[in-house]
Amino acid sequence: MKRVVSILYKSFKYVFVFLLLYLVTAFVFTIIPVNNSFTEAKDGVQIFIRSNGVHTDIVVPVKDTVKDWRQELTGLHKYNENQIKYVAFGWGDKGFYLHTPTWADLKVSTVLKAAFWLSTSAMHVTYYPWKPIPDEDTRSIYISSDQYRMLVNYITDSFRLNSDGRFEVINCCQYSGLDNEFYEGKGVYSLLKTCNTWTNKGLKEAGVNTAVWAPFEWSVMYHRD
Repeated sequence: MKRVVSILYKSFKYVFVFLLLYLVTAFVFTIIPVNNSFTEAKDGVQIFIRSNGVHTDIVVPVKDTVKDWRQELTGLHKYNENQIKYVAFGWGDKGFYLHTPTWADLKVSTVLKAAFWLSTSAMHVTYYPWKPIPDEDTRSIYISSDQYRMLVNYITDSFRLNSDGRFEVINCCQYSGLDNEFYEGKGVYSLLKTCNTWTNKGLKEAGVNTAVWAPFEWSVMYHRD
C-alpha cells in the first residue's frame, strides 16, 4: 500500500512540476514580442482577431484584391455574392471541435487525446454577414497587401485537400447559432501546438507584432491591447 501511495505521490509531483513549467514558459514567451518593427498599414487590409475567452480566430474579408475565399469554401456557395462580408478561420483538435459543442459535452478522453498528439486536426470556418466591431474580444489590425498574401498562404496551407485538390469538407457538424462548417486540417494538436499557437504563428508569418509562443487565448490577445 505504501508503495502505491509513493508512486501516486511521485506521479502527481511530476505532473504538477510539468504544469508549473508549462505555465511559466507560456507566460515568459507571451510577454516576449516578435516583429517589433511592425506598424499598421494606413491603406491596408483590415483583419481581426476574435476571442471567445479560450480560443482565437483570424477574421478576414471574404473577398478583396488579394483573395476571394468563395473559390475554396463550399459553404459560401449558398449565399449571394454580397451576403457574407467576413470569414473567420480557426484551427484546432478535430475531436474537440466535433464532439464538444458546449463545455457540458467535454470528456476527459477528448482532453487527453488533444493534449498528447492522439487526435487529428480540423479547420472551423465561420461566416459573418457584417464587419466585426472592435471590442474587448475583437481586435482590428491593418496589414499591407503583401502581408495579407502571406497570411492567406498560411491559412490555405492549414487545410487538408481532397483527391480533387480542394478543401476537404467534414459533413457532420455545425455549431448552433452560427453560419459555420468544418474542414479537415493539417497537423496534430498538442500542448505545444494549440489553436492559439496557430493564430499566433499566422500573425508572425504576416509580420505582425505578437508573442514568441502563445498557447493560450490571453497569450494572443496580450499584444493586441
